[in-house]
Amino acid sequence: MDPDLVLLLNGIVSGLLLGGLYAAAAAGLSVSFGMLDVVNIAHPAFMVLGAILVALLWGATGIDPLILSILLTPAFWALGAALYVAYHHFFERRGDEAIQGLAFFFGIMFIIEVGLVLTVGPDQHFADASYANTTWRMGEVDLPLRMLVPALVALSAIAGLSVFLRRTFIGRAIAAVAQDREALRLLAINPTRIKRLAFGISIAFAALAGGALVVVQPVDAWSGHVFIGRVFAIVIMGGLSSLGGCVLAALAFGVVENVTATFYGPSWSPAVAFGCLLLVLAIRPQGLFGRAA
Repeated sequence: MDPDLVLLLNGIVSGLLLGGLYAAAAAGLSVSFGMLDVVNIAHPAFMVLGAILVALLWGATGIDPLILSILLTPAFWALGAALYVAYHHFFERRGDEAIQGLAFFFGIMFIIEVGLVLTVGPDQHFADASYANTTWRMGEVDLPLRMLVPALVALSAIAGLSVFLRRTFIGRAIAAVAQDREALRLLAINPTRIKRLAFGISIAFAALAGGALVVVQPVDAWSGHVFIGRVFAIVIMGGLSSLGGCVLAALAFGVVENVTATFYGPSWSPAVAFGCLLLVLAIRPQGLFGRAA
């Protein structure tokens, strides 16, 4: 087989696996930003917090990092619910959720990052899962389990969240809360409680994404900065509240970045990926799967 074709195929496959990590990172933000209209710029910092906690617990127990991230989700849900209570009390109920709310989450991000540096130091953390050094080969294509397993776990969790949002009463209430609060009140549903529940789910997904991240690459307190632009771009390109669009946009983003890095160098990959975002928004301002206003 032509070497360039082999390189392209491996670049696409690796990009899809990278897109699985991006999907895990962006799914929680799709809930908070797309469905709840809460611009949680600190979401990648919560993902890094989850990643470092998973790495520390893995070092102490030896339990698989992805299992540890699942075990951490209840604590992160509670943290997210408490955080939304504060956000709603000080900003949202007074109509100050735009600039002031954004500053609030920026401050939360700074507190998480500095807190991690002060408690665990600036060093990188990594969880060496038992399958991390195993690679499956399908002809000329390599499938490193270090990326494949986290991607499959993340996509399975997103599929479960999608079923929950579509098939359950609470899930449909979450999908509707940002569109018409008064309609929910007429059904005797408290929109604030629904948003608190949904924001907790959003932060719980950050823990899952952190477990996937720490298996794929080393993480330090500042690693969230790499993901801020990417996860927001993916959510916007996918259509804000569309989980399916978020996943497809994440996979496309990963492929474009990885193929560009393979053939033209890593310095070009973010520019090309964000250029694709601008192209999509020029053609479909509502995103790939967003609804036109």
